[in-house]
Amino acid sequence: MPIELPLSMIPETPSSRPVLMAAIDKIPPLQGLPSDQLEWLAQHGKEIRLKTGDVLFEEGDPAEQMMLILKGELHVRRTKSGPMALFIGRSGQMTGLLPYSRMTSYGGQGFAVSPVWALVYHKSMFPLILEVIPSFGQRVVATLLDRVREVTRIEQQTEKLTALGKLAGNLAHELNNPSSAAQRAAGGILTELGNFSDRRYRLVSLCLTPEQVLAVQNWEQGVRLRSLDHPDTEAVHIAAREDAITAWIARHSPSDAWQIAPELAEMGVEASDLDPLRAFLDEAAIRVVLEQFASALRAEHYAQAMLHSTNRIFDLISAIKTYSYMDRAPILEIDVPAGIDATLQMLQSRMSDINVIREYALNLPTISAYGSELNQVWTALIENAQDALMLVDHSADPEQKGCLRIVVRQEPDMMLIEVWNNGPEIPREFQDRIFEPFFTTKPPGQGLGLGLDNAMRIVRKHRGHLGVRSEDGLTCFRVRLPLNQLQAY
Repeated sequence: MPIELPLSMIPETPSSRPVLMAAIDKIPPLQGLPSDQLEWLAQHGKEIRLKTGDVLFEEGDPAEQMMLILKGELHVRRTKSGPMALFIGRSGQMTGLLPYSRMTSYGGQGFAVSPVWALVYHKSMFPLILEVIPSFGQRVVATLLDRVREVTRIEQQTEKLTALGKLAGNLAHELNNPSSAAQRAAGGILTELGNFSDRRYRLVSLCLTPEQVLAVQNWEQGVRLRSLDHPDTEAVHIAAREDAITAWIARHSPSDAWQIAPELAEMGVEASDLDPLRAFLDEAAIRVVLEQFASALRAEHYAQAMLHSTNRIFDLISAIKTYSYMDRAPILEIDVPAGIDATLQMLQSRMSDINVIREYALNLPTISAYGSELNQVWTALIENAQDALMLVDHSADPEQKGCLRIVVRQEPDMMLIEVWNNGPEIPREFQDRIFEPFFTTKPPGQGLGLGLDNAMRIVRKHRGHLGVRSEDGLTCFRVRLPLNQLQAY
């Protein structure tokens, strides 16, 4: 069957047979062939030449020909799921559709990155090639094995980069909130420090007596203690107190009540708490004292917000170190619930619509394991549950969240970890294949099907077992790890 190639790729002056034979003999899988077999390949191959940038095939085109790259370099990249280098073919390689290969279509666009000189053979010639060259089958099998290993390595690297991208996105989201809050709090403190300088001189200008100063101090301390003893953070009550305080200030000490009332109301101050001030301060002094007190409360609020935000950042950094087991030996005594909690914290940005339930048994023993690798298992299982829960339709009952339930308990000589979700069930025909490499039910570009395969390999490395059960509206991934791992290494 003739090979349909653009005429621009077929040289006007074909190379001589000895030149082609010498070039074929430089291809490692074909080295050492007898001269008559080299001559046969040179005679029956279709010679092509590509210029830089020429496209040889498109993603999804039927794979129907074998190619011997005599010179130059070809790249195959995916275009439909986003540009990504998939395969590089260089001079001296036998590539394309090979005998015994199950490839039916090209996984990406093939184009020349440098001038290419090659020979191509249609698949209809494979039986004749195997007949003429008896050792060709063995040579092809070795090439196929190398290609499978290379493609697997590329796909695994892509899966890791995808997981790293998700983790980086989650961390960026988680760190953005507390860092933004800390930045706003720092700006608020600077504003209050500037206002404090002006109010300080106004407070001094009142020339309060020692008795008045002591009375103001006692009043402030009393208000603070009462708010600590009886905190009231109900939004409705805060709004009612703010209205009452605003009305009191308007009656007794005309000033910008909007700068004073919110802080006092949030602290729990009632309008009646302001009445004692009238006994030892005039209206002008009350205004200055309340403004100064409200400014101090704002500064304290900003400082607390900054402290809370920086604590959150510190917790995230600690979680990152726990998740990656940074600066630690590869094999450690691992606290499994702590590793799961660190993983949940890494993925927190996607948990807003998920109800997370932790059921950890008390006094669980540690296990000797590769901590960072086990965390990859928890990441794969939790992300799989998150993806399933995102498919749940909550339009009928927005209050009904998806549920992620994680159970950790001890069996006689095993540690049992279960990751449950109430998302869509996994079809029964897929349950036996879900741990196969490259098997995925996700749309193209959203998953390579290596997450659960990687989790399975890690669990087996620890001499454990990973299984799945999906029925009655619940899906459970169950991991069992032996408590005594010393023999596993």
